[in-house]
Amino acid sequence: MGLVSENYNKKLLSKIATNDGHGENSAYFDGWKAYENDPFHPTQNPHGVIQMGLAENQLCFDLIQEWIVNNPKASICTYEGVQDFQDIAIFQDYHGLPEFRKAVARFMEKVRGDRVTFDPERIVMSGGATGAHESLAFCLADPGDAFLVPTPYYPGFDRDLRWRTGVQLFPVVCESSNNFKVTKEALEEAYKKAQESNIKVKGLLINNPSNPLGTILDKETLKDILRFINDKNIHLVCDEIYAATAFSQPSFISISEVMSEVVGCNDDLVHIVYSLSKDLGFPGFRVGIIYSYNDVVVNIARKMSSFGLVSTQTQRLIASMLSDTIFVENFIAKSAMKLSQRHDLFTKGLGQVGITTLKSNAGLFIWMDLRRFLEKSTFDDELKLWHIIINKVKLNVSPGCSFHCSEPGWFRVCFANMDDATMQVALKRIRHFVYLQPSKGVEVATKKQYCRTRSKLEISLSFRRLDDFMNSPHSPMSSPMVQARN
Repeated sequence: MGLVSENYNKKLLSKIATNDGHGENSAYFDGWKAYENDPFHPTQNPHGVIQMGLAENQLCFDLIQEWIVNNPKASICTYEGVQDFQDIAIFQDYHGLPEFRKAVARFMEKVRGDRVTFDPERIVMSGGATGAHESLAFCLADPGDAFLVPTPYYPGFDRDLRWRTGVQLFPVVCESSNNFKVTKEALEEAYKKAQESNIKVKGLLINNPSNPLGTILDKETLKDILRFINDKNIHLVCDEIYAATAFSQPSFISISEVMSEVVGCNDDLVHIVYSLSKDLGFPGFRVGIIYSYNDVVVNIARKMSSFGLVSTQTQRLIASMLSDTIFVENFIAKSAMKLSQRHDLFTKGLGQVGITTLKSNAGLFIWMDLRRFLEKSTFDDELKLWHIIINKVKLNVSPGCSFHCSEPGWFRVCFANMDDATMQVALKRIRHFVYLQPSKGVEVATKKQYCRTRSKLEISLSFRRLDDFMNSPHSPMSSPMVQARN
């Protein structure tokens, strides 16, 4: 009956409404569902799934809350600010409040070390980076056209740029042998393959800093990218939503900083996507930004923004907060410090049990290498391992295949969306998972040593239930699939 009803509704509804272009059939979103069905709580559900698949920056909310308490007039929903309620509540032009656009432009400059300036008149609002990407896709490409995208890349791009626009994403294959670096050769190879498939390439999409790698693009790579798009006469969309999350050297370099250094660079081809979701930790505010150097794109994108505006109440609060230069400088510095500390804590914890990660210095996640736990280097085995981590270890980490990684065995793990205590629980679960299995090339405790270690870990898991499972002859831990490879 359910299938009949579903097929009947598909005939009644549009193809966009009923297709699977949203991407919810991905392991990336399946991990979120596993968490939602069994969320970890330190007292109410200590054996639940810990959410490590969500790239949120929750480490500096204390600074935000302190500012809000000290600046009650910034909100129209307080006694101090209510006198401005009518002016903010009535209709506003979809250009956005002038003070909002000016404050966002100044914040983007501050994040980039004041090495570049941004024109507030080029700031176009959108409902988060999701809406910004879709609006740009509508502006720059027709259905069937393609954007080249270096792999691995954020799974949400499949939804943001493809679902309702009909635009394709064509992979630029990057490999672990050179730390997934974007090279001229890889760009040319992808462009050539697209042409051979009769696919019209309209642009290149890059994510800098990278999600999921947590790495930044160096100046020479950015110059190569600019030369490439100018040579092919295609657009460049630069997603820079993690710009302020770089927590150590080398520092983040925006595409806006190198444009003037490339001879013959056509500025009309360059467009930046930004938001406050990651750098400030405000995904719920849905503040997305398009900054284009193309006058026509700015004009068209602004018209499209009427479908996804930022509320004037949010604009007013953000404008006031980002205009406080002392707060902004303090926030950027402390956020970088806390991200660095959390990154070091987590990577060292993984290193203690022989799990390596891609060297990174930005973002809210690490790119974890679990290739040695695969019996065969296949994505099927990657998903088998992922199911064990989700269902038995109770950690929602995201498998590399959902990021279109070309090599199985890599996983993205988010580290900034939880408190210190939950992070310690996650690390203990990982240690328990590794210690329970022999692993070549890694110094793992003997049975006796492990028993002593285990008593000290105070792992927040049901050992009786997990040990019964692990010791079973049907346990996946006794399978060669999870044994280390030579």
